[in-house]
Amino acid sequence: MCGLFGLLSSEPVESDDLKFLVKQSEQRGRDSSGVVFLKEDQYDIHRADFNINKLLGKLGTLNTNVIMGHSRLITNGLSDNQPVVEEDVCVLHNGIIVNEDEAWAKAGLTRKLSIDSEIIVAIANNHIKNKGDFGTIKDAVLSVCKGVIACALVFPKYGKVVLFSNNGSLYVGKKGKATYYASEFYPLSALGCEKIVQVKDDSYIIDIPVSKKSFAVKDEAGRSMNLIPTLILNNEEEALLLFPENKLKRCSKCVLPETMPFIYFDQQGICNYCKNYKVRNREKPKSELFNLVEPYRRSVGNDCIVPFSGGRDSCYALHLIVKELKMKPIAYTYDWGMVTDLGRRNISRMCAELGVENIIVAADIHKKRENIAKNLKAWLKSPHLGMISLLTAGDKHFFRYVETVKEQTGIKLNLWGVNPLEVTHFKTGFLGIKPDFEEKMVYSNGTLKQLKYHFKRFSVMTESPGYFNSSLWDTLSGEYYRSFTKKKDYFHIFDYWKWDEKQIDDVLASYDWERAIDTTTTWRIGDGTASFYNYVYYTVAGFSEHDTFRSNQIREGEITREEALRLVEEENRPRYSNIRWYLDALGMDFKEVIRIVNSIPRLY
Repeated sequence: MCGLFGLLSSEPVESDDLKFLVKQSEQRGRDSSGVVFLKEDQYDIHRADFNINKLLGKLGTLNTNVIMGHSRLITNGLSDNQPVVEEDVCVLHNGIIVNEDEAWAKAGLTRKLSIDSEIIVAIANNHIKNKGDFGTIKDAVLSVCKGVIACALVFPKYGKVVLFSNNGSLYVGKKGKATYYASEFYPLSALGCEKIVQVKDDSYIIDIPVSKKSFAVKDEAGRSMNLIPTLILNNEEEALLLFPENKLKRCSKCVLPETMPFIYFDQQGICNYCKNYKVRNREKPKSELFNLVEPYRRSVGNDCIVPFSGGRDSCYALHLIVKELKMKPIAYTYDWGMVTDLGRRNISRMCAELGVENIIVAADIHKKRENIAKNLKAWLKSPHLGMISLLTAGDKHFFRYVETVKEQTGIKLNLWGVNPLEVTHFKTGFLGIKPDFEEKMVYSNGTLKQLKYHFKRFSVMTESPGYFNSSLWDTLSGEYYRSFTKKKDYFHIFDYWKWDEKQIDDVLASYDWERAIDTTTTWRIGDGTASFYNYVYYTVAGFSEHDTFRSNQIREGEITREEALRLVEEENRPRYSNIRWYLDALGMDFKEVIRIVNSIPRLY
């Protein structure tokens, strides 16, 4: 996934315009970069495993009429980068191809690299050799490839650039004698481009100067940390993960155990969480939502933003918004470095199948992971279950950037797919905060609540000074945007469509939605952090968020207690490969971390 940009002119490109396009492309990822540009009578390609500004700085002043490039959120490969070259053709690709092996077999071509984008340039090159038709390259590629494909194919010997996409994450505009393109509408509009079109249904072909010379390619390395460490699994490590059978007293109605913070049972063995529960999963009339969104509908262009993680619930919500509500959404994704490749593939899969533009805001992945590692090291020195949530604080900027996306697109409405049954209580309960049974939101808001929460957390932080590190501002600012900023023009899809797990799983299966191979649940499988923190909760307290979630389903009358007990027994099993991925991504030693977790005194 990356931000594409291009400036193609009959005159030397405007340096200020180029800088702006580059800056906007970085919003979508800055882990790797690459450019292709005309230098005298040859097209040069420079690729790097560092950000695009640093790469262009190394190249100095470019006196060129044609330059195209990308700023990339690294996905499948580290050794291979874009532009991907085959013979005399190159491609810049935004998206992820989710059926690589099948596509190569169907195309009957030979793979040479590990990067998924190679199949696009291979098919395009073969198609031109055999058909010679630039207008049908899109059909040739999309007939075998699945997943988001928004790309620029460059054919120097023919003097052609072919742009196409299958989800609309590509725009072209004119400014004077130049043609500009970018992954989003906003940068072209901000630069004053005219006749801006979304490249979606048809290809867009641009003439460029012909060059009979082959590409001159140069690669530059500068990264000190591998953002996609090779996952090497071994039985000795896996054996360290505990899955103790516990005999905890549990509620006779739900499955919450006696170690749940602030729990107590009546004479019938029913817990206070059950007795105070208020039904949440009851849909309002759908006609009400249709009336609410009517003023936001547009006859031309997109009309709503859908915060989109690629998880089970946001994927189903996107399906409902397109197929049932008949809206034209832009899916907005915030990638903070703990979205797994499985999650990214499902983002690509759903956006491609539904033809939905995906705007990605990517954090500085290396920096975010450094922040998590600092807090995890501080936690390991003084483990406290109430501080586990600090490990996921970095993702709260999700709430900040949704406002940026609304501002850039001019779209006011955002539609959320938040599961109403994800209320946990115990994560703050372990900090000594009693459950608020009147709270109606999954995420707690309110100044007094937040001040109390931060006071409690600060008190625990003083027990391990390592918490006071450079990540603190990132944590506090993210939580400010989540909890304090006023939100408007938004509705929750599951207020109007009842959340039904079986129906959701069945619908997503029709999209070939990918499930994890190491767990039976479809919840949080694209989240790199969940498997680790749930292991900690289960090992120390004898339960995890799976127990609270299934208990909520029992209270809603959706599953029986017997079914919930069977499900949590399976769902609480340690996910070794996912935990290993998480710790490798943070540069932490698996054996050392797990041994510390295993040595924490139990609450039972």
